[in-house]
Amino acid sequence: MAISTHPRGVSQHPMKEDFRAYYGIFALSFIVLFAIALIGQLLGWQWRSWLPGAEGVKSMTGGVKAAVYTFMSHLL
Repeated sequence: MAISTHPRGVSQHPMKEDFRAYYGIFALSFIVLFAIALIGQLLGWQWRSWLPGAEGVKSMTGGVKAAVYTFMSHLL
């Protein structure tokens, strides 16, 4: 589906595109960092020290989420 533009060339849905890009990066980062955390958890390693922002979180998903938000703050 093509995005229509105004006569001046301005997109009608820039926020929607930004929203998709943000959550696409979030989802990809979450999957990668979750895989790292899961492998570390299964092998008994201290994986929380590897992921910035995950050091003080007790649950694995909470730690991964904190790491993803820390990672994404560096992108913006």
